[in-house]
Amino acid sequence: MSDSSDATVTQAAPLISAEHLTKRVVSGGGALAILHELSLCVAAGESVAILGKSGSGKSTLLGLLAGLDTPTEGELSLFGQPLSQLDEDARAALRAGRVGFVFQNFQLLPTLSALENVLLPLELTPHQNRSAAARQWLERVGLGARTSHLPKQLSGGEQQRVALARAFVTEPELMFADEPTGNLDPETGAEVIELLFTLNREAGTTLVLVTHDYALARRCSRCLRLADGHLEAFDPDAEQEAR
Repeated sequence: MSDSSDATVTQAAPLISAEHLTKRVVSGGGALAILHELSLCVAAGESVAILGKSGSGKSTLLGLLAGLDTPTEGELSLFGQPLSQLDEDARAALRAGRVGFVFQNFQLLPTLSALENVLLPLELTPHQNRSAAARQWLERVGLGARTSHLPKQLSGGEQQRVALARAFVTEPELMFADEPTGNLDPETGAEVIELLFTLNREAGTTLVLVTHDYALARRCSRCLRLADGHLEAFDPDAEQEAR
């Protein structure tokens, strides 16, 4: 793990490159800076944890890095493509099949079965044998017998497993995970995290994970802290030993 105070890693052709990223929103009649002059590079094959307190802007940063939101200032590139040159539809097209998401609240469509939820990302790709691929991924997350179940018929852990299958079914190059165990009990959360990192390792996917959980962050190859709108690299083991 890096002990540098610089949150930027210099790599050739990074998957994500952000320079002087700033995000301001209007609050109480004034402008509130959530992120300020933030820079970050993420290279292919990395697993990067971004830690921070609730309200520090972790989810905002993840949304910007994924092109789901636009910065107030700064430059941001995804897969070498400057996102400022793309409109919303073009950003979605850039992500299709190349980016996966895992969310704290699962974000499964309640009227669709587990299989149908996993099939959704494949509708945006030229993938062959979509149904077979979706079934295979449900098998890999241990839900091969639950393909026809609706989300409300599944436990929280099972819903997050469906979400993992949906995220990996397109075999993405880049995975974003936003507090993936936030709505799970500790035991179930540990099982889901083990599965996430196993699937990520087997697929060779680049992972950007936002969390407040030190134990989860330790599983990543690099840890960054977001505070006061800035990123800094840190070692969670050394920090906890110092306490």
